[in-house]
This record gives sequence, C-alpha cells and structure tokens, in this order.
Amino acid sequence: MSIMKEENIFSKELIAFIEEWKEKPGNLIMVLHRVQEEFGFISRESADKVALMLDMPLATIYGVLSFYHFFKMVKPGEHNIQICLGTACYLKGGDALVDELTNLLGIELGGVTEDGKFSLEGVRCVGCCGLAPVISIGGEVFGKVTKDQLPGIISKYN
Repeated sequence: MSIMKEENIFSKELIAFIEEWKEKPGNLIMVLHRVQEEFGFISRESADKVALMLDMPLATIYGVLSFYHFFKMVKPGEHNIQICLGTACYLKGGDALVDELTNLLGIELGGVTEDGKFSLEGVRCVGCCGLAPVISIGGEVFGKVTKDQLPGIISKYN
C-alpha cells in the first residue's frame, strides 16, 4: 500500500489510468483497485470523482465497493493489523487474538483507533498456515502468535 495523501487529488498517473480504462469492459473494478492503491482506501470524494470520470452512477460504484470485501471505504490506521482468520489460524487461536487486540486497542474489527495509529482487519488465509495463528502489520508477518506476545508486537509500532 502506498503512502496515503489527500483523498480528493488524483495524481496525473491515476487520471491517465482512468482515461485509459474508461471505455474498456470491466473497467470499474480495475479503476477502483488503482484508486485504493493510491490512497489506501476509497473515500466518498474519490467515488464521486470516479463516477464523474467514468460517467457512471454513484450507486453502481457503491454497489461494487460494498460487494467486494477487498475495498476499504474507511481510511485505515497508520499501521493496519491484519489477523488471519482462515481455517488453520482460526483453529489455532486466531479468534482469541481478535479478542485480545480489540481489548488492547479499544476497537472492533474494521475499526481505527482514535489517534489513527492502528486499524484492525480480519483477513482470510495469508498463506502461512504452518505458522498459524498469524498476524501481519504493514507487510511484516508474525507467526505462532500468542495473546501474551501482542503487547510487545504492538509496542514496536508506537
């Protein structure tokens, strides 16, 4: 994920990408992926701008955004904590990690701390089943995580 910036200013590269995809079939998902890549999420302002640029109803865009879990409509925290809830991680205690992190951070899954430092996201299989349960923060993977290790892991990002 790239560094987030003001949500209503599209880069020249993003505008060029949207123009290139404007008339292609299946363009909306490709464009939304690119917008999220640029900002880290898709704000209302960005959705409005995409609707105008693609000459598409905003309702269509929100239909896609709400259907696909990949798209984020809330700005994630500076450090997005992803807890794997795939089968292996869940069976090895992933749900207990969710409970502990919600207590430590004071937010639920999908939430962002008041200071914007952390967000918490449940994800499906990160491909490290042998290390279950797994969490990932900013691309750094932590395996065989226990509840007792979580305060120390979080402290690395404070």
